[in-house]
Amino acid sequence: MSVPTVVALGGNAISPAGGAGTAAEQTENLHRTMMQVAELVEAGLDRLVVTHGNGPQVGNVLIKNELARDVVPPVPLDWCVAQTQATIGFTIADTLGYELQRRGIERPVVPVVSRVRVELDDPAWDDPSKPIGPYLDDEDEVARRQAIGQAYAQVPDRGWRRVVPSPEPRESLDREAVQLLLDDGAIVVANGGGGIPVVAGVDEPLRGVEAVIDKDLAGARLAEELGAETFVILTDVAGVAIGFGTDEERWLDEVPVGELRDHQAAGHFRAGSMGPKVEAACRFVERTGGRSVIADLDHAREAVDGHTGTRVRP
Repeated sequence: MSVPTVVALGGNAISPAGGAGTAAEQTENLHRTMMQVAELVEAGLDRLVVTHGNGPQVGNVLIKNELARDVVPPVPLDWCVAQTQATIGFTIADTLGYELQRRGIERPVVPVVSRVRVELDDPAWDDPSKPIGPYLDDEDEVARRQAIGQAYAQVPDRGWRRVVPSPEPRESLDREAVQLLLDDGAIVVANGGGGIPVVAGVDEPLRGVEAVIDKDLAGARLAEELGAETFVILTDVAGVAIGFGTDEERWLDEVPVGELRDHQAAGHFRAGSMGPKVEAACRFVERTGGRSVIADLDHAREAVDGHTGTRVRP
């Protein structure tokens, strides 16, 4: 039996910048993305796990929380992650299932509501850094939201965006269910939005916490736990560049993980952009000896085949 491949989809797969963000638009975007994923299956990738981001979607639920708080009780952040995970998961199941059927492939697509364990002593609780929701350019509105306890970070040329704690993913709690589904021939959608963050108490049930886990780091963790040989991050750029946006810009194709770590240490990858993707790719390669690819979503098959994108090797 072949080993699985884990593919992490960036936010542009669901809600690209500049879009209206309606349900119909997001469904259409996912449908286009699932055409790419269906090509991977058609090409022979028979054990596949898909994970995805949910930052814009969680941000939208939080806005609804704020606007309707006097009508219905607001829900905590872990509930927002669960709701968006399920919504995106069933839409992937619908659209990918359709694309597989069009190609004559009978495979179930199963979204798993996935929990990921984090630690209460993680330093992330004191340093909110994970961006969610829309960009704001009204500084008075940002100040108002900061006054009620929300944290915001300014992104050059984009505006202000809310940031929340993003603790380390320690363990994918539903990986056994994912493994069973893979063994039974399903394509699995798991650890969406980084997974629902939960902590383990002493002599009490697991409980959700107010955080958003980075989806690439959670995807790398799941890929490691499943024994994957390849971890693919599909995003809106062709790969990883050093000196990005400068006269010294240079795109990396095949690169040893140690060299990529050196570029990381030199400050080439922004925390809110390529930084988490590079970190996730490096961790997977270092911990498993496998390979990782960061590539453009529109060239998924070439990326998995190792012909495009930044290929990170031991």
